Amino acid sequence: MPILDEHSLDFVSHSPDQTRRLGVRLGELLKPGDLVFLAGDLGAGKTTFAQGIARGWGSLDPVTSPTFVLVNEYRRADEAHLYHFDAFRLDKPAEAVALGLTEILEEGGPLLVEWPERVQPVLPENGLWVRLRWVDDSRRALQLDAHGSRSEALLRQFRKAAFGG
Repeated sequence: MPILDEHSLDFVSHSPDQTRRLGVRLGELLKPGDLVFLAGDLGAGKTTFAQGIARGWGSLDPVTSPTFVLVNEYRRADEAHLYHFDAFRLDKPAEAVALGLTEILEEGGPLLVEWPERVQPVLPENGLWVRLRWVDDSRRALQLDAHGSRSEALLRQFRKAAFGG
């Protein structure tokens, strides 16, 4: 687990189950207002990681890729909401605003954004970027980069929860 600096973490997941478990560790730490940006090519493991995040957060709903509906909303027993936004099918950032991204950000539930680079001009600068990369059929490289004090705290907590360090 190479630590690039206190703002970054780089590691390899050796299976989809491990990717999901790492997502669970992150999801357990999410608070209202947290932003997690999931970047990577098709098949890189973004939805698998998001499934773990939602499970760790306590979602009562099954997690699927929101590619066709663009926004999924997951509920928890305490009525909290986790939003999962997929920008893959969007051509320009203004489309994300038209789909309610601004309102989702204002509501303040944790938000996961897949394909954030497609709508980056309308996203806040602060957030935890998770870049996933296909290594082989079972392994994925993950690089986490924290921007802003809350995301830096989230990354420190995740590093400790996932790797004990």
